[in-house]
Amino acid sequence: MRDYKIVVLGAGGVGKSSITVQFVQGVYVESYDPTIEDSYRKQIEIDGRACDLEILDTAGVAQFTAMRELYIKSGKGFLLVYSVTDENSLKELLALREQVLRIKDSDNVPMVLIGNKSDLESDRVVSIEDGVKVSQEWGLVPFYETSAMYKTNVDEAFIDVVRQIMRKEAAVSAEKKQQKEAAKQTTIANDKEIDTEPVSGAQKEAKASRLKQSLSGDTSTADKSRSRCCVIM
Repeated sequence: MRDYKIVVLGAGGVGKSSITVQFVQGVYVESYDPTIEDSYRKQIEIDGRACDLEILDTAGVAQFTAMRELYIKSGKGFLLVYSVTDENSLKELLALREQVLRIKDSDNVPMVLIGNKSDLESDRVVSIEDGVKVSQEWGLVPFYETSAMYKTNVDEAFIDVVRQIMRKEAAVSAEKKQQKEAAKQTTIANDKEIDTEPVSGAQKEAKASRLKQSLSGDTSTADKSRSRCCVIM
């Protein structure tokens, strides 16, 4: 079973805790209680592979930014959540994404963009097209509109980010294997080059001399042996 640490990020009040609890426990939490940090675990099978997910539900308030950096460092995948009823919550994600890329020092970070509270259609101020546009600007990051109340696209969003982590790990493993094989081939090529190095004239003469002495010694021994064999007593 593989362990995967997933971090849920977003502004306060967008429903990070609601979608996390809905995914882990299948329960909808209606009341809003500002989170400092909550950690959840869930075992799930994805594409035939058993996974143990550790999900960090982070604070959405500014005074906990130092803690957020620690979560980002340890996280493998990220859910960036905004509310479709709050335009500013989407704008805050732009800075959060940049923080993730900076801390991870990579442009290839498993990530999902989530527009939560899609069931509150009458209060909507951020359209689906707005979410799609941000997704495209981020390099086609997977985008889901979710409803924690009705569990719409909640499982799909979490599973998507885990699949991204799996693909990234497989790519890194394949690259390391390729580098190891390339290093092996280089070593073999170097060994062959040493074996086929041109021999200088002096080296050839020395080798011939050693061979001549060896043959001469063998002949002498053979002659003595032949002489003893032929003595008639």
